[in-house]
Amino acid sequence: MQIIALISSYGGWSWIVAGLALLALELVVPGGVLLWLGIAALVTGGLALALPIYWPVQFLIYGVLALVALGLWLKLRPTERQTDRPLLNHRAARYIGREAELSEPMSGGTGRIALDDTVWRVAGPDLPAGTRVKVTGTDGAVLTVEAAK
Repeated sequence: MQIIALISSYGGWSWIVAGLALLALELVVPGGVLLWLGIAALVTGGLALALPIYWPVQFLIYGVLALVALGLWLKLRPTERQTDRPLLNHRAARYIGREAELSEPMSGGTGRIALDDTVWRVAGPDLPAGTRVKVTGTDGAVLTVEAAK
């Protein structure tokens, strides 16, 4: 009840102080949510200073503004970031399309190849050691291969 008494006694200024506090917190805890909550509080404070609005209506205005602002932000924010290194955390995917010779014969659908400085487990048809294979895909850290043409 103390918050309600504070809001009713200070009116719109309590919303403006709360909005500024939320904007300041956004600097410390980035993420975007507190920014829109702070803006909603500032708008509510401005309306409360300009118009004689009772505190329950002020809470309603703040709630609606906060929900609308967060909804628009979630809908309009960019979801994928473009990067110049899209395969940075997908090391195995970098080898798709490369060819190499089998280090060990493939039996039971698995074998090994050496690419760059790493020996990779591979999956594919049974082939003898020394056969040239082409990497066609990945399954986690296992490369999928087929005989090169």
